[in-house]
Amino acid sequence: MSLDTVDKLVVFLAKRDGIDKLVKTFQYVAKLACWHVEATRPDAAERFKKWEVASGLSRKAFRTGRSLTGFNALRRNPGATPVIRFLAVLANSGEMVYFFFDHFLWLSRIGTLDPKIAKKMSFISAFGESFGYVFFIIIDCIFIRQRLRSLKRLRTNDEPKEEVSGKVSEIQGDIVMRLMGISANVADLIIALAEIQPNPFCNHTVTLGISGLVSAWAGWYRNWPS
Repeated sequence: MSLDTVDKLVVFLAKRDGIDKLVKTFQYVAKLACWHVEATRPDAAERFKKWEVASGLSRKAFRTGRSLTGFNALRRNPGATPVIRFLAVLANSGEMVYFFFDHFLWLSRIGTLDPKIAKKMSFISAFGESFGYVFFIIIDCIFIRQRLRSLKRLRTNDEPKEEVSGKVSEIQGDIVMRLMGISANVADLIIALAEIQPNPFCNHTVTLGISGLVSAWAGWYRNWPS
């Protein structure tokens, strides 16, 4: 039996990443809505701000234990070549730092730990996040280049058309997924840089809002059941 839209939504939300992307959409829609009405309707802006903060804290709580994901990825499938393995170690190490210190950031912001450490935890977490994303982007670029070369070879060989068509579709699907990954990582990198080195571009509400939604919606695409 094929899955309809409701079936796919249930499968999507059953995944941790699926719920995270849904709540992330709430978080950055609320951020943009708050910015849009703060000058004309401060009462509504305050409500949107509370929605944004609550969504951000909910995401941090739901990511508890996520720091083990990178470790397990390196343990199970570090990469096929020495270069990819090296890049994977750097990428996943940065991500592990990000999620590990994000746990302490969450605890400090809800008052379980000293609120004074929140800024330091946020900086370390954002630094690890940005470091890891740079290498995840490089890995995806390498794989896209390899896939494009494979497409070129397939289109010039003498295999049966049906077999070539299936392989081409598979490779094109992988390229799209990796492009979505690059989009999400670039968007999240901008958000992390806003924390590490505040500047007018990265810290502008519109930049952060659009970056957050790009990351969330790229995650929707990548996690949506096929």
